[in-house]
Amino acid sequence: MDIRAVAMGLAFALMWSSAFTSARIIVADASPLFSLALRFLVSGLLGVVIARAMGQSWHLSRAQWRATILFGICQNALYLGLNFTAMQTVQASLAAIIASTMPLLVALASRVVLGDRLRPLAALGLMAGFAGVAIIMGSRIGAGVDLYGLSLCVIGVIALTFATMAVSGATSGGNFMMVVGLQMLVGAAILFVAAPLTETIRVNLTWPLVAAFTYTTLVPGLTATYVWVRLLDRIGPTRAATFHFLNPVFGVAIAAALLGETLSLADAVGVLVVTAGILAVQIARRPAMPARARS
Repeated sequence: MDIRAVAMGLAFALMWSSAFTSARIIVADASPLFSLALRFLVSGLLGVVIARAMGQSWHLSRAQWRATILFGICQNALYLGLNFTAMQTVQASLAAIIASTMPLLVALASRVVLGDRLRPLAALGLMAGFAGVAIIMGSRIGAGVDLYGLSLCVIGVIALTFATMAVSGATSGGNFMMVVGLQMLVGAAILFVAAPLTETIRVNLTWPLVAAFTYTTLVPGLTATYVWVRLLDRIGPTRAATFHFLNPVFGVAIAAALLGETLSLADAVGVLVVTAGILAVQIARRPAMPARARS
């Protein structure tokens, strides 16, 4: 993994983790699904315009269209839609921790559904990761966390796991920014239908809302997704997923700095255990380097 890939991975993890805090700010002054649909519409149109300016085409391959539609539904409409709704009652730090378990769920599903054999380090990391989640959940449930919001976060990360496992070919054939823009528009179309059916549309125009919406649209929404797609193309999904182990740490730190969210000792221990578990799983899943490459 070269220096540029490492820089891209760190930038992605930081931008992606910050989205939970900005989402928490947004839903304080606007209905979650409507604001998310509007964000996807703006991000998607910008992505398509930028892609056309870069000479990219919307004539995608069949695999890319499949990936675009699946990610638009599972990642944008379900995963982010459920998380935005949940963060009306759930802290941003908890949502970030739950979302960061996606690599663990992918590893578990690969074992259960696909029959992949886990290396001992991966099995140990899987057990450690879920043990860390259990520590955090036990602490939060005991403190009176909203179980409905918690369940939405869990369903959301399962949807993201499904998209990650089901999609292949999204990063082949170029047109990276076009893929990003179109999947945003798929999410926008679904949420613009779902919002008036499931919530009362409200917008209380404040400076925190405007700042958080602008930041979320341009940085986690457009830039982070573009960096992620390029990173997948550069180093592959297995190595790229390693950077997800930073999400619980970054997510909790940003929420504490900007929202004043506090962590109990059990939360801190759980975050460390989850982080170590994700890292162990990803290290174990990395393909062995050829002898010549190691020398």
